[in-house]
Amino acid sequence: MQFMEADRHVCDKLLPGLRQQLAEIPLPELEAADSPAIEIFRSHGGTNLLVPAAYGGLDASPLDAARVVRALAAAAPSMTVATMMHHFSLGTLFAIAELVGAGSGLDDLLLRRVVDERLLVASGFAEGRTSQGILSPTMMAEPVQGGYLVNGAKKPCSLSRSMDLLTASVGIEQEDGSVAMGLLMLPADTPGISIHPFWSTFALAGAESDEIRLTDVLVAPEQIIAPDQTLAAAMDQLTTVGLIWFQLTVCAAYTGIASVLVEKVLFGTRGSGSDRAALAVRIESAAALTEGLARRMMDGETDNDTLAAALVTRYAVQDAVAATVTQAVELLGGMSFIGNGDVAYLAAASHAIAFHPPSRTGVAGGLVDYYAGHPMVVA
Repeated sequence: MQFMEADRHVCDKLLPGLRQQLAEIPLPELEAADSPAIEIFRSHGGTNLLVPAAYGGLDASPLDAARVVRALAAAAPSMTVATMMHHFSLGTLFAIAELVGAGSGLDDLLLRRVVDERLLVASGFAEGRTSQGILSPTMMAEPVQGGYLVNGAKKPCSLSRSMDLLTASVGIEQEDGSVAMGLLMLPADTPGISIHPFWSTFALAGAESDEIRLTDVLVAPEQIIAPDQTLAAAMDQLTTVGLIWFQLTVCAAYTGIASVLVEKVLFGTRGSGSDRAALAVRIESAAALTEGLARRMMDGETDNDTLAAALVTRYAVQDAVAATVTQAVELLGGMSFIGNGDVAYLAAASHAIAFHPPSRTGVAGGLVDYYAGHPMVVA
């Protein structure tokens, strides 16, 4: 079996033609701010990868999803990083729809429209803010006549220019002065939503990670879901499942980016056989850790223990990716680095794995407490 053959086979089976069309476009064009990759992803039905079969989706298992994400990241890193948040958001919508039932604003018609029209869903949860919990609201909803007035911003927010629907956590002011968290769903063309430049680096510029700003956006009551207290425990479980899925896709995506450099070494002429084999062993170990997490999810393990395992997997993969990229660039040699911008680009893009939430330092205390016998808490 060739390197990454299993990943590419699953990708081509579920999303036929997508990887081949991406391969026809030079990497600099795929990774540019005006990249066509996200629309190509949409046109091939990639938006429905994790949608349940009952709604007409591809219903990919966690293992198949991990393999597809790895294969796509090896072809188009920015697109894959951007659409990780689509998968996270869409998975959350379908899970909440089952949880809260009829009358939630997530009716069957809306969900089927998202699937049938291949809508892209952006996530306005609170990643990227220093000392901010990753699910803590960055937007506030003030009750007014006819609904809510929402203000706030999310930066960076992937899919900012391609999104059809924005989902976000939002703080809802209560009569007693407290703040409850709700889920906001808005069409991207809602008056008061604006997009502002934010991403200044060349790496992953095609992920459309700009600032999305909401200024005095009037929101109808049905566009905000605020589950009542009887659903609190179920919502906590949903949050846990979402975090596990997110770590899985982060691991798969950046393993895929690093795999491109490994492949260049494996099919090149530089380095000894033992050096090249060691490189393959390291990145395949990262892939095996990711697939191990996926198989655990397929066995129905999505509890607090699996959340801790997902975080351990994430940081182990993060370390493996960093070591792999460093060694691969060295083995490829200085002339490859100088003469081929793809090598430098992939090396730079791979470092972004460290920036996805939750940060290693942010959960260190939680992991220490977990191994002392307490529940895993992600602040």
